[in-house]
Amino acid sequence: MDLLVRGGTLVTCDAADRVLEGDLLVRDRRIVAMGDGAAAAARPPCRVLDARGAAVIPGFVQAHVHLVQVLFRGMADDLPLLQWLRERIWPLEAAHDEKSLRASAELGLLELVRGGTTSILDMGTTHGHEVVLDAIDASGLRARSGKAMMDLGEGVPTRLLETTRDSLREAAAHAKAYRENPRVRVAFAPRFVLSCSEALVRETAAMAAELQLLVHTHAAEHAEERDAVIRLLGDTDVKVLARWGVSGPRAVLAHGVQLDEAEAREVAAAGTRVVHCPSANLKLGSGIAQVHALRRAGVVVGLGADGAPCNNNLDAFAEMRHMALLAKVRSGTSTLPAREALRVATIEGAKVLGIDDQVGSLELGKEADLAVVDLGAPHAEPGGDVFGRLVYACKSSDVRHVVVAGELLLRDREPTRFHVDEVLARARKEARRAAARAGIEAGPLFR
Repeated sequence: MDLLVRGGTLVTCDAADRVLEGDLLVRDRRIVAMGDGAAAAARPPCRVLDARGAAVIPGFVQAHVHLVQVLFRGMADDLPLLQWLRERIWPLEAAHDEKSLRASAELGLLELVRGGTTSILDMGTTHGHEVVLDAIDASGLRARSGKAMMDLGEGVPTRLLETTRDSLREAAAHAKAYRENPRVRVAFAPRFVLSCSEALVRETAAMAAELQLLVHTHAAEHAEERDAVIRLLGDTDVKVLARWGVSGPRAVLAHGVQLDEAEAREVAAAGTRVVHCPSANLKLGSGIAQVHALRRAGVVVGLGADGAPCNNNLDAFAEMRHMALLAKVRSGTSTLPAREALRVATIEGAKVLGIDDQVGSLELGKEADLAVVDLGAPHAEPGGDVFGRLVYACKSSDVRHVVVAGELLLRDREPTRFHVDEVLARARKEARRAAARAGIEAGPLFR
């Protein structure tokens, strides 16, 4: 059945950044008509979505998230990165079982779809990732997702440590299982240099090249981490990763806060992608990535919320606003205007994932991944530039409808594939249990 999105402002994020008034028609997963004539082209019976008073935008692409950490929201606040990992996140991840992994993933996916995110690049933990992949598939979202790969590291709990061979074998099995899935594919995810051997990274990079899949890792995030890598390996993590094979258009580096100008030029020349996570970088004291300088050097930059324990939410609107405002502090008020910030959160994120030929903009023939964002709330009225309203004023609560591959996943703010109360009840129960297994105080609300 056709789907007609009627009466909205179509913010296309295409090459010309066109803004159109009118309708958008979806048929067989794809956008087949926009603007004048779209309604007349619809085949009855036709489903209709009301977009009056709203902006119709490409769905957000969050290119760095941790679904397995959503259950730990509020359990790891106010700590620097390495201490945050060793004292909270790693023990909590080690305490995950299948029930808590699913509960965490479902809670995160529910939050994402309600906030207009339609595609993600996700990094799991070292065990049970088939549960996370299954939850993603059931959610209807589009994703690239992979188990974290870790075969060494100071302070890593025994349950998170793998042998090099087992890590590669399990990741390859996941890739094989999802190689024909139209929405969900695997990305290989060696966690970061300090938790991976050279053999693991090199073989992962080779496997990703052979299967034409992404390699997704953390790099240049925090000064303390960077110094530790230099002491251990004699060079920065970005340069070490490049020597070991993690560079080029299929390599995605989360954060890039510590990149200097020379490294930025090298990353750009290789075609390596970088994902900006402004809220997490602020909360962990990592610094402010030089987004303008990276983009000016030619680096493709995407946007991501990172994990709930270091953010504390997965709200693409909050990340867009932080990115745009922080860029003004770092490089001047005009260096990342609202129009460009929206592109980073949509079409540029799709480029990071290598799916910009399918999604990321509203164009004829592309798959219909879109969000309808209400512009009528008091905080977004009385008018003005639509890009400014979306980036500086709107919130995730303004998302009215969400469509992925032509399927309606959120209608009138109600999810179609989730029972909200059930997801929340499971999350509360499993968070309490996981925290108890990890020996970490979860807080009075969990009692």
